[in-house]
Amino acid sequence: MSIADIFRVLYRRWYVMVPLTLLSLAAGGFLAVTTPVTYESRAEMALLDSARVARPAPSYGNPLAYASGSLIGTADVLIRALQSPETVGMLRERGVTDAYGVDFAANADGPLLTLTVTGESRTRVLEETRLITDFAADELRTLQRQVKVPEGYEVRSARIVPPQKPVSEPKTRYQKVAAVVAFGLTAAFVLSFVVEAWALARRRARGLPEPGPGASSPRPGAGRIRTLLTRPLDAVAVLTGYLALALFLPSNLALPALGGAGTPANVFALLGLFWYLATWCRGLIAPAPGTRTVRTMMLVLALTVLLSYVANQDRLSTQKEILAADRGLIVLLVWVALVVLASAGIQDRRRLDVLLRRLVVMGSVVAALGLYDFFTGTNIADSLRIPGLNSSVASVSVLDRGSFTRPRSLTAHPLEFSGMLAILLPFALAQALDPARRAAGALRRWAPVVLLGGGLPLTVSRTSIIGVAVVVLVMLPRWKPQRRWTAIGILFGSVAVFKVLVPGLIGTITGLFSGSLNNADSSTQARTIKYPKIYEYFTQDPVFGRGFGTFTPERYFFTDNQYLLTLAELGALGVLCLLLLGLTGVHQGGAIRRLARDEADRELGQAFFASAMVALVVGATFDTLSFPMFAGVFFLLLGLGGSCLGFVRREATASPPAPARAPAAPSRSADSPHLVEM
Repeated sequence: MSIADIFRVLYRRWYVMVPLTLLSLAAGGFLAVTTPVTYESRAEMALLDSARVARPAPSYGNPLAYASGSLIGTADVLIRALQSPETVGMLRERGVTDAYGVDFAANADGPLLTLTVTGESRTRVLEETRLITDFAADELRTLQRQVKVPEGYEVRSARIVPPQKPVSEPKTRYQKVAAVVAFGLTAAFVLSFVVEAWALARRRARGLPEPGPGASSPRPGAGRIRTLLTRPLDAVAVLTGYLALALFLPSNLALPALGGAGTPANVFALLGLFWYLATWCRGLIAPAPGTRTVRTMMLVLALTVLLSYVANQDRLSTQKEILAADRGLIVLLVWVALVVLASAGIQDRRRLDVLLRRLVVMGSVVAALGLYDFFTGTNIADSLRIPGLNSSVASVSVLDRGSFTRPRSLTAHPLEFSGMLAILLPFALAQALDPARRAAGALRRWAPVVLLGGGLPLTVSRTSIIGVAVVVLVMLPRWKPQRRWTAIGILFGSVAVFKVLVPGLIGTITGLFSGSLNNADSSTQARTIKYPKIYEYFTQDPVFGRGFGTFTPERYFFTDNQYLLTLAELGALGVLCLLLLGLTGVHQGGAIRRLARDEADRELGQAFFASAMVALVVGATFDTLSFPMFAGVFFLLLGLGGSCLGFVRREATASPPAPARAPAAPSRSADSPHLVEM
């Protein structure tokens, strides 16, 4: 179904589209006028070693007197005390009635605290920020007196950033307006096609002809815009547009009114879902057979998120948490769109292979930009400015580890960059080893492998090495001995090459793992010190959690662990769903390999298996689904795995056996042509 056909349907059902559109615009305007403006003030304080740091204190080991450590434990104790119900009551008695937050400063591994206050009165917010900052310093001294820290060994505090002049936060109002308008337009669009489907059913029942759909292909000599509007679309074309926006635009850029959920790629994915619904309502497309499993698992996840959303309506939540929960529903709908488009919308096997090749090529471009960042010590994402888009996260400067720059390319963080490379590497290997692509030449086949695999160690992260290890452990055992030993030799040779080209890199990476095992790494300490706090939030609602998307770093803290984050947001039920999603990807890869009738499909099945295993494992090293690029590619691969399994299942039941795939082989989905051009 083309874009022009969609507009024709909306034109025919104007009596549905126009009134609902006007109603949604009126509701949005009413909210814009009546919603009050909020203001936020911020202050920062740091904890300092005691004056006698040179000698261990008599109470050595007490987190409130640990003068010779990193003071992360001391800061954690202070944060807990300031967020306790008793402290909230004490601050209310002193006049702090607005919402406030205390947490570790963003992108800080040391004992640097951020204190924020949000309210509707600019003067009151500033005064409350001063009160909380002074109270935090007093509370630190009180806690140390209670445990009788010897004189001279007290941890001190210093005000690094005084309470700042409150600034308006219009995003809250814009997000409400955008949500109402978007909901109204979505309802108008869907109802228009529901009415269209009902009208067509009535015409068929009466034996009347259906209204003409218009030309199914552009007329000769038509302009470029007219050609684009009248050209029939398929799921691969829609998903290619999504990938171009997701991988080639910095993942932290989003529409201001929608926050982190409003990236151009996410908006495009939702439009793609509307295209699929419109095409399905017209009876022009049907879900591909044998692909229901992955959509069923997405339905389970969606129901879990919705149950958590409803269950937390009675919980006392801040306005930011409520908006975060609403954004979480948008993100969930984007994930559903990707899985549905990929698993149910792709009707031709050749088109599936085309999309997988495009994904690997685009990922290789992202990897190449990361290599440029590493060797030049820059951050290419910072130089990209797109009108109308703002950064949805705090500015991330160029990160260093040891003497090396940690590249992030167009992703939001080096961890997301390393995760992206790791889940795409298996597909680059499968395509390089595909006999049908030997005519493409060695450079075209192996360049993506070199870029993706070579970029992983340059991120100087444990996640990248763990990802490589998972890929190796999954892919190598299935290879023939000659290929396996060749790959092992290349791996050892790559280590030697890195030692020569990038001196000190291998030692730095080795030190990361040894520091983690010895608990001597500050980044590891900053993560593990927060794990007990997750348990406290989990016990408050162990089944449904606090609500998907509500455990934000601004309000709470960074978890750097997707399973712990899900435990806090969706409870035990959410963690189970997350594990089942990953295992669904593993199952799809194993089933493809088991049912495949040629070596290329067996390698592709193993690639899906390895990619899903990487996603499962690295979820314990960073909060994978909080990063839009990684999350989008992960759910897209889940859907593509379901689509590929459907094709392989239908081929396995066909008779006689199909020959090996050739570069110009015809479509292997001729038995199920569900896409009908208009």
